[in-house]
Amino acid sequence: MREAVSRIREIVGNSDADEIVADPLRADALMWNYMVLGEAAIKISRSYRDAHPEIVWHRPIGLRNRIVHGYWSIDMDVLVTTAKRDLPNLAEHLDAALNDDNPQC
Repeated sequence: MREAVSRIREIVGNSDADEIVADPLRADALMWNYMVLGEAAIKISRSYRDAHPEIVWHRPIGLRNRIVHGYWSIDMDVLVTTAKRDLPNLAEHLDAALNDDNPQC
């Protein structure tokens, strides 16, 4: 999950949705990494998720489902806004959870 978050933030950078859409490879890479993020969240055990309620686990899972199933269209504005507004916080929480669970990380 942490690596997917980093890649998403790198792909988006300071770009807006129109810039991402104008580069189909970049748009595909962005969607792919959101799918990886959501798929990884799905694989986390219920007990681990319960132990870390500060992480909003259902959001990356729901976004993954939306991308995978299409649901008529993908709103690139939502993906870019999520990368800029929500993923920095998710990264912090993931880092804290990893450090708490495994001090050698």
